Amino acid sequence: KTEWWYFTGNVDAANGDRFGYQLTFFRQGIRPPGERDPNMSRFVVGDLKFAHFTVTEVAGKRFKFQQKTSRGAFGEAGFGDGERLAWIDSWSLQMDADGVFHLHADSSDAVINLRLQSVKPPAIHGANGVSAKASAEGHASHYYSLTRLSTTGTLQIGGAEHRVKGESWFDHEWATNQLAANQVGWDWLSIAFTDGTELMLYQMRLENGTADPASSGTWIAADGRTEHLVSSAYTMVPTKWWKSGGSAANYPIGWRVEVPELALQIEVRAAVKNQELALMPLAYWEGAIDVTGTRDGKPIKGRGYLELTGYAGPLRELQR
Repeated sequence: KTEWWYFTGNVDAANGDRFGYQLTFFRQGIRPPGERDPNMSRFVVGDLKFAHFTVTEVAGKRFKFQQKTSRGAFGEAGFGDGERLAWIDSWSLQMDADGVFHLHADSSDAVINLRLQSVKPPAIHGANGVSAKASAEGHASHYYSLTRLSTTGTLQIGGAEHRVKGESWFDHEWATNQLAANQVGWDWLSIAFTDGTELMLYQMRLENGTADPASSGTWIAADGRTEHLVSSAYTMVPTKWWKSGGSAANYPIGWRVEVPELALQIEVRAAVKNQELALMPLAYWEGAIDVTGTRDGKPIKGRGYLELTGYAGPLRELQR
């Protein structure tokens, strides 16, 4: 029912200024494929298209976000299998013949024009590409990532344009019914460590505040090999909270994460406290993070993104 193409990244300007960004294209099924008659009115569409765009300026502690929504009745939004993979108005995701992604998004506050080239093979999450979200049948997604994309281009915020370079993360995920009746949201993070490894973890939160045992993660080695991590293989404990003045949601923006089988202990900190997308019908927090810690007793550090949903209201309300 829902599919998303998700990009986040941490990039730096020549003067050392750091920025984060997110650009995600979604489509949500309205009418099953078998019920889509090509002779029906163009206003009777099969999918609702929407997209989220954010830019974080770390030094200035500024966070800009925008959402676009369209039925795509006149071709102004859509998804393709050629060079243009997704678009909504002027925002676009394209992939050239060399497999390089090209991202463009603009708002009154920020603009990105970025080129992303993967330096590692795809990481397939879960069991054979099926990532469980609950113990009951049907609550799962197909999910893979490109965990390290070399990123160059330009980023503009507050009228100032910067040439930037850094690294990005790409997720492609699709599902029919991710959340179970007793789940309210999830905590998800992606980290690119300086030693060439990456980590993805998520915990589906239950109504009682605990993590669903179906939660999982993936460790990606420097050579691209992956290791599936079941929920009992790691712990995620909040260490710092930030309360939104808009939604009144209280978000855990600091975490202590341990993965004993990897001898990994890390501290996760938000690069900027306020990275909340105050959207309707439900707000969520998604932003750049810094990571420090140890692996096998040796110092390790990295950067990434943290996503926190269901704190401004149960996310399952959107599935109805």
